Amino acid sequence: MADATKKIPAQKIATKKKATKKAPPKKVADKTPAKTPKIPQISVVIPVYNEEDNISPMVEALEDALKSHDFEMIFVDDGSSDTTREKIKSYKQKNIRLVEFSRNFGQTSAMAAGLQAAEGQYIATIDGDLQNDPTDIPMMLEILEDEGLDMVAGRRTKRKDGFVLRKIPSKIANWLIRKVSKVQVRDYGCTLKIFKNHVAKDLDLYGELHRFIPILADIRGAKIKEVDVKHHPRKFGVSKYGLGRTFRVASDLLLMAFFIRYRQKPMHLFGTLGLGSLMVGFLMEFYLLVLKIFGEDIGGRPLFYIGILLIITGIQLITTGFLAEIMMRTYYGSQNKTPYQIAKIYRGGKEE
Repeated sequence: MADATKKIPAQKIATKKKATKKAPPKKVADKTPAKTPKIPQISVVIPVYNEEDNISPMVEALEDALKSHDFEMIFVDDGSSDTTREKIKSYKQKNIRLVEFSRNFGQTSAMAAGLQAAEGQYIATIDGDLQNDPTDIPMMLEILEDEGLDMVAGRRTKRKDGFVLRKIPSKIANWLIRKVSKVQVRDYGCTLKIFKNHVAKDLDLYGELHRFIPILADIRGAKIKEVDVKHHPRKFGVSKYGLGRTFRVASDLLLMAFFIRYRQKPMHLFGTLGLGSLMVGFLMEFYLLVLKIFGEDIGGRPLFYIGILLIITGIQLITTGFLAEIMMRTYYGSQNKTPYQIAKIYRGGKEE
């Protein structure tokens, strides 16, 4: 009979001990949801260029005007050569932000950068020279919310600017813009505006189109209202506007006229002009052909060369229309954009 008290080898005992050893408790993942940053009610976008003396008064004025609102200030420095950036950086409040450009790109680019950086439910724009009054922003926000608007634009009353170099050119420009665009805003030059977030971010600002913001918003189907706002004389710094900008407004107005009428159907413009030019050119050449048949010399007639030029111009315009149509369709297709804006959707009589 085998010995019942035979010893078990030490190696086997160690193996058993290892097998029965308890595994360390697993760490339970923290399922507490991370806190999402609070979205401010209003983002105030302030483009600035060499406005070092206006920064402190602007911050104080905005803090006083919006003390009952959750807001943020977004200064966009457009390549200032003075201490503007340093003045803004000296404020340590979390709701004061600075977007700094590497050089001067212009007010439209500064406005576009500020609008894209804004996080608020509503976005207000205001000049950095203290001529607009921040106390008008709560009033404009109340109108926007109460009347279900997408944008409220300011109209400067008792404007504190030079009559000859500022007011007269501005009145002429505003009249021209209203006539061409049919958007009845009387003061296109007032920077003080407030928008819903999605409207501001969908403006497609570039070039020098900041003065045509109401038109760009109208193209996208925004509901707009203009209200009277206060205006103050400039206390510090030098105005960046001159008489030369009137000519830039006129050239940009041609672009706006094209956007309003032919942005989604460029062939209607280029095709119509091209066909008209082609037909007139062919009629001229047909007339000269008849004269040639009857024995007259047509080689030295100016009408002969004008007709050829009109035919060539017509072909070029039609070709340009085709290219514009291809580019327009590529623009919408590549970015998943639509040539329309849906205001609301209802299901069973209730808004979704």
